[in-house]
Amino acid sequence: MTQTSAQGILRSSDSTALALGFTGTLGNIDAYISAVNRLPMLSQEEETDLATKFKLQNDLNAAQQLVMSHLRLVVSIARGYLGYGLPHADLIQEGNIGLMKAVKRFDPDQGVRLVSYAMHWIKAEMHEYILKNWRLVKVATTKAQRKLFFNLRSNKESLDSMTPAQIDKLASKLDVKREDVIEMEMRLSGHDVALDASSDDEDEKFAPIAYLKTEAEEPTQVIEAQQYDRLQSEGLETALAKLDPRSRHIIESRWLQNDDGSGVTLHDLADEYGVSAERIRQIESAALKKMKGTLSSFA
Repeated sequence: MTQTSAQGILRSSDSTALALGFTGTLGNIDAYISAVNRLPMLSQEEETDLATKFKLQNDLNAAQQLVMSHLRLVVSIARGYLGYGLPHADLIQEGNIGLMKAVKRFDPDQGVRLVSYAMHWIKAEMHEYILKNWRLVKVATTKAQRKLFFNLRSNKESLDSMTPAQIDKLASKLDVKREDVIEMEMRLSGHDVALDASSDDEDEKFAPIAYLKTEAEEPTQVIEAQQYDRLQSEGLETALAKLDPRSRHIIESRWLQNDDGSGVTLHDLADEYGVSAERIRQIESAALKKMKGTLSSFA
């Protein structure tokens, strides 16, 4: 969404917000949350109609209504990140930016409700804000390391230090180095001393970020895992079944015989079928292309 479009939505939302029950100034976060929760929800038909108007006609009023009706979602998600010691209002503000980005990119023709689509964008903005402001976490710079940061505690089996086997398992699961897991665990368990401790004599006084709590299973993570499992089992078998016997044998020999991805060479298969290695490569390429088309329906 361009800056002009975003400003247009915000200006339009000011007048509508007042009409729907907002007070003139909402400096109090509790007043804001109360007002947001009074905003009407949209039916699926209303949502689709508004999204279509915005997509086809660039109707900013339609976009504004979509944003306003989902502000309560941002408040709800922001509440789950309060343990990071950052202001609730700031988290909501960042989440609202993600919501507007989601509205811009939302395609009503996909048959998915905006609430499901917007969760990713809202969380992404909040994650970025948390990482920029929580000074302990300097290691979380790549996508994999950020995933580790926000999922380490939920994946630990207990509050005790992790064993070498647990570290290796978690590193493999989240696709990061075991050294990253060790360092992140030390950072999260080391506690940051509160700068505003009420007493100088209390050695055990720690900032709120020492008590971070992460949801055990985020819906986005569960969906990703389910899709991956389906792709690995049902999807792969379906794709192989659509190949002719020779093509299937070549693919299985080349890619599916060993867990490390090493398989029979092109020359070995060429000798087996009495053709050139180039011909085997062509058959393999065509088979992989056909499988890719089949697997796309499982993504």
